Amino acid sequence: MAVRLLRPLVAATTYRRGTYLLLGGVVVMPYALVTVGLARVVREGSTPAAVVVPLILTAAAIGLVPPFLHGTRTLEIVAVRGLLGVDLPDPPGRIEREARLRTALWFGVHLAVGAVVGSALFLALPAAAVLVTRPGRLIPLGLILLPATVYAIAGLGALAAVMAPVLLGPSGAERIAALEAETLLLAARNRLARELHDSVGHALTVTVLQAGAAGRLLGRDEAFVRRALTSIEETGRAAMEDLDRVLGVLRDGELTRTHGPGLTDVDQLTSGLPVTLEASGPLHEVPAAVSREAYRLAQEAVTNALRHDPGGPVELRLAVAARRVTLEVGNALRDGGEPGGSRGLTGMRERVTLLGGVLDAGPYGDRWRVRAELPW
Repeated sequence: MAVRLLRPLVAATTYRRGTYLLLGGVVVMPYALVTVGLARVVREGSTPAAVVVPLILTAAAIGLVPPFLHGTRTLEIVAVRGLLGVDLPDPPGRIEREARLRTALWFGVHLAVGAVVGSALFLALPAAAVLVTRPGRLIPLGLILLPATVYAIAGLGALAAVMAPVLLGPSGAERIAALEAETLLLAARNRLARELHDSVGHALTVTVLQAGAAGRLLGRDEAFVRRALTSIEETGRAAMEDLDRVLGVLRDGELTRTHGPGLTDVDQLTSGLPVTLEASGPLHEVPAAVSREAYRLAQEAVTNALRHDPGGPVELRLAVAARRVTLEVGNALRDGGEPGGSRGLTGMRERVTLLGGVLDAGPYGDRWRVRAELPW
């Protein structure tokens, strides 16, 4: 119990918070000097009112501006973090009126409390020294005066730490904006992760299929083996480019920019593979976001088809007309479930839903068909 009572006297937090309170006293000094000077001018009465009144109004305007400035809130937040030990977020670029009013209130209270703390310290130290050095019954009072002042500063500092988030913390609108920004950031990261999964998954599937086929025909069909190795090389290079691009985006922090291959690059999905491509319409006119998502849909559907039916023919059809992209991927229906499983189809449905499109995946006669329509 005794240790707990004495802790505020020796805790670094007490003196750090006391320093913050004293900063208010330092800032209030120019206000006090100007006020005293103007009061003296008014009291003496030698200066005409036509000069004194504008001077007072100008001084009041200058004194009232700083509490409402964006920089004042930023400085107060930095000081609160470092000296009061309160973790506050950085203020947004534009501060609302309600936040400015709270900041002005905090600034005024900080200056007032700082003036009180500064005056108390400057009075307590000499008073304690006088009381202790003079013999008599007032010596205990002198010994108690300094600890009592430290306890008062500790209490005011603790109160300031509690009130700082209330007056300097983000407003409701700022919290909503921060949550929206965080949601967009998470969505962008999930999209990048999905794109990287699709790209690497496609590359690995093609590599495994081509390497297996080349191994079986090694020494019997050198031309096929050469084409298979070329396809493996091209697919691996494309996957490495996608990986470098995604890592570059993550490193630069530009998560919301449009990037990656689109419908004009869809022929990459057929290189060295048993995939036939039929494309019609102006693929280059499709908006970048829709084009990128359509490419990833085709990539995922082709990858799933190749996994489900290795070496079997896959048909890829693309049509752009009436501000709509129609994509269809079909392959032979084999035993063993739907191509890609529920996870692959779930990912494709998420992409299509975000674009306001329609996805249909399932058996179609003796074939498995994935058909998507994306408006733009």
